[in-house]
Amino acid sequence: MPGNAASARPARAKRGSACGHPVCWLLLVAVAPCVAPLAAQNPPAPVRPVPADTAGRAPGDTAGQGGDTARVRPVRGDSVRPVPPVTPGGAFLRSLILPGWGQARLGRNVTGGLFLTWEGVCATMVWKAQWQLDYARARGKFVASHTQEREDWIVLLVFNHFLAAAEAWVSANLYDFPATLKTRRLPGGAVGVGLEVRLR
Repeated sequence: MPGNAASARPARAKRGSACGHPVCWLLLVAVAPCVAPLAAQNPPAPVRPVPADTAGRAPGDTAGQGGDTARVRPVRGDSVRPVPPVTPGGAFLRSLILPGWGQARLGRNVTGGLFLTWEGVCATMVWKAQWQLDYARARGKFVASHTQEREDWIVLLVFNHFLAAAEAWVSANLYDFPATLKTRRLPGGAVGVGLEVRLR
């Protein structure tokens, strides 16, 4: 038994000396530089934080980046009020001199054409009534009736001047009024006329 214990001690000593042999340390030093690059070839992908104001946006959508200064704010189409090409007084005087002139300057060609057409009708009827009055005076008959007819057409002619002037004055004051008159066919087959006013 003492001999077996003595023989076991040199074996253990040999095993311990094998682990501490210089050759093992040389192998570790030679293999370590090769293992380190292999471990560094596949590094974990860094996780980038997503800002709170850009979450849920399209890839090409860059609106809102860089603070409030980079935001594109929509401009209202009616933010600039249109200016009439002529003042209300100028439109009044133009239509007072020649009905339809002030309306034409404001771009209301249809209305101006109607006033001008009625002006021509009244002027023609005044000339016709004057010719009939002269003929009645020559004959000595129906003088009073033709005189009344001529005066009626003269009143209508003067009234057309003042009506056209008043309409031109109102149109110049309401030149920037955002309202449009539209006709629309109703479900029952009838045609309705509506006024559309933009409040915002």
